[in-house]
Amino acid sequence: MRERAQRFDPRQHMRLPTFEIFHYREPRGEGVQIHHHDFYEVYFLLDGDVEYWVDGSIYRLRPGDLMLINPQEFHRPIVTSDTAIYERIVLWINKEYLESLAENRFLSLCFDKSSPTHANLLHPSSAARASLHDRLAQLVREFYSNEPGADACATGLFLQFMTEVNRMALRADARREAQQESSPLVSRVLTYIREHYQEELSLDGLAGQFYVSKYHLSHEFSREVGIGVYRYILLHRLSMARQLLASGSSPGEVCAHCGFKDYTSFFRAFKAEYGISPRESVAE
Repeated sequence: MRERAQRFDPRQHMRLPTFEIFHYREPRGEGVQIHHHDFYEVYFLLDGDVEYWVDGSIYRLRPGDLMLINPQEFHRPIVTSDTAIYERIVLWINKEYLESLAENRFLSLCFDKSSPTHANLLHPSSAARASLHDRLAQLVREFYSNEPGADACATGLFLQFMTEVNRMALRADARREAQQESSPLVSRVLTYIREHYQEELSLDGLAGQFYVSKYHLSHEFSREVGIGVYRYILLHRLSMARQLLASGSSPGEVCAHCGFKDYTSFFRAFKAEYGISPRESVAE
C-alpha cells in the first residue's frame, strides 16, 4: 500500500510512470520556492488565502479554483495569510502517459498553450466544484487503498476527472486570466533572460540594460519572483538543457547552447538540481 502524505512533501519529481495525487492540509503551509518539472500538474485549492505565480503572471485563487501547470513552466504558490488553514489536492501526471491515453489527445487539451481556449486558472461553478472535489476525494482514497482492484478504480476516476477538467476548459465562463503581471521592470527582465539565456548574463549587465541600480533590480526581482536573479538564470538554463537532452541533443552540445562556461559547471549544476547527471538524464 502506498503511504498517503500527511505533511507536505517537498520533492519535485515523480516516482510513478502514470500519475500521483496528494492531499495536504496544514496551518498556512510551508513556503515553496519557484520551481519547474517535466510533468503536468493540477492544483485544486480547498482552503486558504493563496496567490499563484506562473511565469510572471499572478493569479488570485479562491477555494474551488483549479490551476493547470505545464511542464517547464516556472511556478509557485504564495500563501498570503499567516493564520488560515492551507488545504489543497495536487495531481501530478506523466506527460507521455496522459498523451498516450487517447488518440485525439483530448485529455491533454487543457494544457495546450497553443489552444485559444488555454488558461492556467479555471474557476468552476458551484456544482462543478462539488463534482470535482468529490471525484478527487474518491481518487485519493483509491490511490492509497490496498483493496483489490484499487489501481483500476483509481485509473477510472482519473480518466473521469480529466474528462471533466477538459470539458470545463472549453467553456469560456470557467477560464480566468491572470489578475496582474509582474512589475514592468521584472517582466522585462524575465523576458530578456528567456531570450538571452545562451549569452553571458550578470546582475551588473542586466541593471545596465534596464538603466536601474543592481540593488534595486535585485530587490524587486527577489520580492516578486521569490528567488534571486542568478538563481533564476540558472534554473532557466537547466530547464532548457533538460528539454534539449530529452530531444536527443548530446550533453556537450547542450552545455554550449545553454550558456554554461564549461562542462564541469554544467554537470555540477545539473546534478545538484536533478540528482542525476546530464548523461543519465539522456538514458532515462
